[in-house]
Amino acid sequence: MFVEAKHNDITNLRVLCIQVWLHTYAKDGIRDEISQFVLNTFTNKYFESMLDKTKYRLFVYKKQNHIVGCIIINLKSTFENKINGYEIDTLYVQEHFQGQGIGKKMLLEVASLFGDTFWLSTWVHNINAIEFYKYLGFEDIGQINFELGEELHENRVLAVKNLLKD
Repeated sequence: MFVEAKHNDITNLRVLCIQVWLHTYAKDGIRDEISQFVLNTFTNKYFESMLDKTKYRLFVYKKQNHIVGCIIINLKSTFENKINGYEIDTLYVQEHFQGQGIGKKMLLEVASLFGDTFWLSTWVHNINAIEFYKYLGFEDIGQINFELGEELHENRVLAVKNLLKD
């Protein structure tokens, strides 16, 4: 079930995001930069501020009252020009539920609510995500860097136009 996130979802959103982020990006284990990023980013304040701002929209995907995925969109963010639409800031599906169509369902729901032209960025080494987005018709349109402490990590920028067309 795809529903808009509420304040009482924050604790579960925090845990889901930490779990998915660590599984995806901490491939070599845990170190200070990773721990600091996760503990300082996925806070109550982080989610409360997004729930209270009109430029962000947060949705969760629930199965039997358990949150198994989330999507965060930034309606005001653009990449290079407005032709690429709004940004999918975050799309996370818990590993146990990947491959069940949940990510696609969330993207289609968001597209039907806010328009089907949008962009996102993903880590260059997140091959599963890149393949998933390309399967849905996303095109690689550029690069941005993700800052983790003093380090820069290459992300690919992917965009889709008319996702609902098919």
